[in-house]
Amino acid sequence: MAISTNKILRLSFSTAGGKTFTLSILNPREDLSQAEILSVMDRMIEEDILMTTSGALTGVKDIKIVNTVVNDLFDPVQP
Repeated sequence: MAISTNKILRLSFSTAGGKTFTLSILNPREDLSQAEILSVMDRMIEEDILMTTSGALTGVKDIKIVNTVVNDLFDPVQP
C-alpha cells in the first residue's frame, strides 16, 4: 500500500472543427510561468505543430495544473 502524487499540466486548445484538444504533460517544471506557457502554446498554434482529428489548433482555451493523490489501499500478493 502506498500513497503517490502526480502533477499534470493540461493545455487546452480550440480547433478548426470547433472542438477542444487537450495536451497533458506529466510532472511539469515547478517554476513555469503563465507567460512561458502561453508563449509555447501560441507558437504551437502559429507553426501548426499538431494536427488533430478536428483540424488545426486555432486558439488557447485553458491552462490547468492538476494535482492528484492516489492512496492505494490494496496490493495483491505477488507469486
